[in-house]
Amino acid sequence: MGTSRGISQPLEDIAAAPDLHFNIYQAEPLPYAASPHIAFKLRVTTESPYRLHSVILRCQLQLDVSRRRYQVQEQDRLNDVFGKPDQWAQTVRSMLWTNLSVIVPSFTQAVDVEIPVPCTFDFNVTATKYFAALEDGDVPLSFYFNGTMFYADPQSTLQVAHIPWEKEASYRMPVQVWQSMMDKYYPNSVWLRLNRDAFDRLNAFRIQHGLPTFEHAIEKGMP
Repeated sequence: MGTSRGISQPLEDIAAAPDLHFNIYQAEPLPYAASPHIAFKLRVTTESPYRLHSVILRCQLQLDVSRRRYQVQEQDRLNDVFGKPDQWAQTVRSMLWTNLSVIVPSFTQAVDVEIPVPCTFDFNVTATKYFAALEDGDVPLSFYFNGTMFYADPQSTLQVAHIPWEKEASYRMPVQVWQSMMDKYYPNSVWLRLNRDAFDRLNAFRIQHGLPTFEHAIEKGMP
């Protein structure tokens, strides 16, 4: 969508749509959240002198898994994600992590905002399997932006312009950020989902043997 203007407004008075630039400069566990989130710090800048009233920003976040090296023990744990290492040339591709939206408040030339990304310790989710397999180093990420901006022209007339998908930012997130977040929400534990039939059998086994927790039941049932 191009820049909008009033019918009577002279063409030479129309302000060119601001060209926005995006930079991710930090990532940390979101404090005081009810569920695990990583907060990515985003700086939005423009050289345009006109005030932006707000930006409705859509973001697609991808894991650029082919842009890092993997230790042998990491490769073993990633068999469930990419297969055997001799298959990786065909299977290791960028993966979609999530899609989300954020509202950027009013600013003139620069503003910082947070992008809160929800996370899960559900091992049925591929991103969880991937992060849990890593020991250290960092994870290459790509942020792709799209959306709508509202800004004022020299006559203080509200204008609307589209942000194209070619706007992007890269960031290498330390693996420790994800690990520390999960240690906070799931200290010395993991989240495991069972179908109802399996849960009923496990629960019956636990009750039958007088075991206090499901962990005791699993350990007693294991060879």
